[in-house]
Amino acid sequence: MAELRTEEEQLQALKAWWQENGKSLVLGVGLAIALVLGWQGWQSHQQQKAASASALYQNLTEAAQLQAMNTADNAQYATAKHLTEQLKADFADTTYARYAGLVLAAMHVQQEEYAAAITELDWVLSASGEVDSIKRVATLRKALVMQQQGAVEAAVELVKGLDAGTFEAEKQELLGDLYLSIGNVEQARTAYDAALLAAGGEARKPLLKIKRDDLAEVKS
Repeated sequence: MAELRTEEEQLQALKAWWQENGKSLVLGVGLAIALVLGWQGWQSHQQQKAASASALYQNLTEAAQLQAMNTADNAQYATAKHLTEQLKADFADTTYARYAGLVLAAMHVQQEEYAAAITELDWVLSASGEVDSIKRVATLRKALVMQQQGAVEAAVELVKGLDAGTFEAEKQELLGDLYLSIGNVEQARTAYDAALLAAGGEARKPLLKIKRDDLAEVKS
């Protein structure tokens, strides 16, 4: 471009550039501002959402603790069920809702309402997209409830198929308990040995060692 020699030529060039690019510049700046404000609004909403879910979960755990101290206190049991349903309805995509499901399932077991406990644990499992600690705990607890219902062989298959991660010792110990409950002593012993290995040795699991040693005199 030839050098602009006068202020008038410079002014005319600036006007021409603005006519060509001004609208897109304004739109770009406006979009950037909208994105920043939108991000800040989303963050604020997420923080408020987390705070509300946390408060509900705190109330739930308090109800569960009171219920544990007085199992005849049906008011606390009803409160816990209501709070869990609220968390599942309004905050289903949060960790609080899944933890709430675990808490309520334990309360159902305390009341010997095993079918309700299974339903709650199944919700936790369905709400867990990937295999994480919550899903692993829910699976192990479901197997325990199934044992209470007499479905031991199904519980064994459920546990065997679990990718236990850091819960490998718990998985193998539960398998040992399940096998022992149906008289499979050798399989129980093998599972207990695997649990001790996964736990890092006998010193870390003295009660498990006792269970394994008690099988020494048991005939298959």
